[in-house]
Amino acid sequence: MNAPLLNRSEQKRAQILQAAKELFCDHGFSNTSMDEVAKLAGVSKQTVYSHFGCKDDLFVASIESKCLVHGVNQDLLSDPTSPEVSLGLFAKHFGEVITSPEAVTVFKACVSQSDTHPEISELFYNAGPKHILGLLADYLAKVTELGVYQFKHPHHCAVRLCLMVFGEVRMRLDLGLNIDDLLPERESYIKETVEMFLKAYKVS
Repeated sequence: MNAPLLNRSEQKRAQILQAAKELFCDHGFSNTSMDEVAKLAGVSKQTVYSHFGCKDDLFVASIESKCLVHGVNQDLLSDPTSPEVSLGLFAKHFGEVITSPEAVTVFKACVSQSDTHPEISELFYNAGPKHILGLLADYLAKVTELGVYQFKHPHHCAVRLCLMVFGEVRMRLDLGLNIDDLLPERESYIKETVEMFLKAYKVS
């Protein structure tokens, strides 16, 4: 199925987001200006501001769009009657997001500037990890209402699942280490992680 055609405004927004992601990854938040984003996107600075009110908003939007590109959104967690399927898909897409070069680069940039620019880390956390944990916790709460699984503290459970999906792959990536030997088993690792997670919370 072909992707829907974007109108002119949507095309410009997409160009701006792509340019912003490239610049934020290559130069960091502090060293990226709206002028540079406009130039790389091939639009005017006024156009950038018309779509995104300030650099903070643009940074947040670029993080959120990264999640959407990989399918980590509310639609993915819309059916509480089949958590085996929904959480399997969530773990797959979430795993792709967190191991992407862009995600690792932005995370490292936030950590490196956390002492001098803690507000950047907060923006990243709110737009990425906190947002995803919120979606997942809400879904687990809905699953609990059906009585098959019992997630007593949905937020804590969401944190556990996400950190398990991180696994050794993300740990190595954060340290700049090679992960080639882990990739063949990555899919089975995620599958077994979801199975173990659900088994731990199934009502006996």
